[in-house]
Amino acid sequence: MALPKFSYLIPGNLKEACHMLAEHEDNACILAGGTDILIRMKHRIVQPEYIIGISNIPHIDYIKVDKKQLTIGTNVKLTALAQNPDIQRYFPSLAYAASVTATVQIRNMGTVIGNICNASPSADTATPLLVYDADVVIMNSEGQRILPISEFFHGPGITALESGEIVKELIVPLPQDRSGSNYQKLSPRSKVDIAAVGVSAYLQADENDTVTQARIAIGAVAPVPKRILNAEKSLEGKVLTEALIKQAAQISMDEAEPITDIRATTLYRKKMVEVLTRRALNKSMEQIRTQ
Repeated sequence: MALPKFSYLIPGNLKEACHMLAEHEDNACILAGGTDILIRMKHRIVQPEYIIGISNIPHIDYIKVDKKQLTIGTNVKLTALAQNPDIQRYFPSLAYAASVTATVQIRNMGTVIGNICNASPSADTATPLLVYDADVVIMNSEGQRILPISEFFHGPGITALESGEIVKELIVPLPQDRSGSNYQKLSPRSKVDIAAVGVSAYLQADENDTVTQARIAIGAVAPVPKRILNAEKSLEGKVLTEALIKQAAQISMDEAEPITDIRATTLYRKKMVEVLTRRALNKSMEQIRTQ
């Protein structure tokens, strides 16, 4: 199926790209890796008059890790994220999620920020970024604003981005000592299939294994990837036990809002939220106890 006709615009930097977006409003789309937008265009889901290509803008494919935070630039590919040794060391869930997103070809083309801007409820990198408490730096031609990623997703395919805005980078605080994280993904048809359920967990504990901070996020089982705050609160201030893990997993299952589609039924998805939450929490605690 051929692509619809469009004009291709090449900005020299992100500010210029923002100007182009603002000028053409709803008639323009950003193209970075193109793994999502080109498919949608082929199927006439979207038919923009202008495509703004940012893949060749220099110096926006950076991954920076310092003593405080990780910064991910607009054009960072999923493969680069998965293979970066600092990401693997400090953000293992994010590295793993990037490594199991779709196929090798798509990971080599697709960008991390494109993955979240597509706003699919099943986006693999979304739940790790949620439990790592990432911020989204959004810019336009006049300046920028910072938004917690928990406020970025507004619905399937819908984000907080306004006219003329582009995601400049992601900022993720460095995990504390004695912390662990894990991402669990269920893909019933194949390892490269879109997730039917995704669960991420992050735990921080003191020397007595009392949980000082807990974060749990679920994906593909609600209109947006989301944190399960009630489950998190049920763990904090307590020594983690199997009974507590089971309770938190039950809360996560109860707050899931899955649908039935070609990948899984509603009932199966809800049950697997409970199973994967237990696994993610156990794996996170295992990491802490080996430190």
